[in-house]
Amino acid sequence: MVKPAHKIRIIGGLWRGRKLTVLDSLGLRPSSDRLRETLFNWLMPIITGARCLDLFAGTGALGLEAASRGAASVVFVEQNQSVANKLQQHILLLNASQVQLHCTDALTFLQHDVGQPFDVLFLDPPFASTLLADSVNLLQYNNILAENACIYVEQAKSQTLLVPPQWRLLKQKITAQVRVFLFQV
Repeated sequence: MVKPAHKIRIIGGLWRGRKLTVLDSLGLRPSSDRLRETLFNWLMPIITGARCLDLFAGTGALGLEAASRGAASVVFVEQNQSVANKLQQHILLLNASQVQLHCTDALTFLQHDVGQPFDVLFLDPPFASTLLADSVNLLQYNNILAENACIYVEQAKSQTLLVPPQWRLLKQKITAQVRVFLFQV
């Protein structure tokens, strides 16, 4: 069951301070304001003009923040139709013309030609799944990653993360329940 729940706030950029209603849906867990602020401080030198992929979009908090801060384009991938519909409403409300939404399975999306490779990827799947490991494996194919692409990963603190050896860890942060990483390829 999906029902209105709470709001997310865009922290910086063009839409700074905008609050958007998000749905309460199984597996939907928006990144906290504090984590998003940390992430975008890390990405500040590269986000303007970047081509971004928010692979498990959910509320769209990461991708909308990127668009607000000057990303050239943001592609959202969200499987849940109700959640995708709410995200589409936000895109229209913000007049976010640089944003595209694909209502499809993330792993299926990665198996197809995505066109131009991405400079920044956000990987924040539902914690109780194998989607993170599966998507990391698929990211090496189909021209997904641009040269020097940055990949943000958010996972439960208790989970183990295995990444390809060519992924270089730039930053990491651990909170009470979550571990976040920023890698570069």
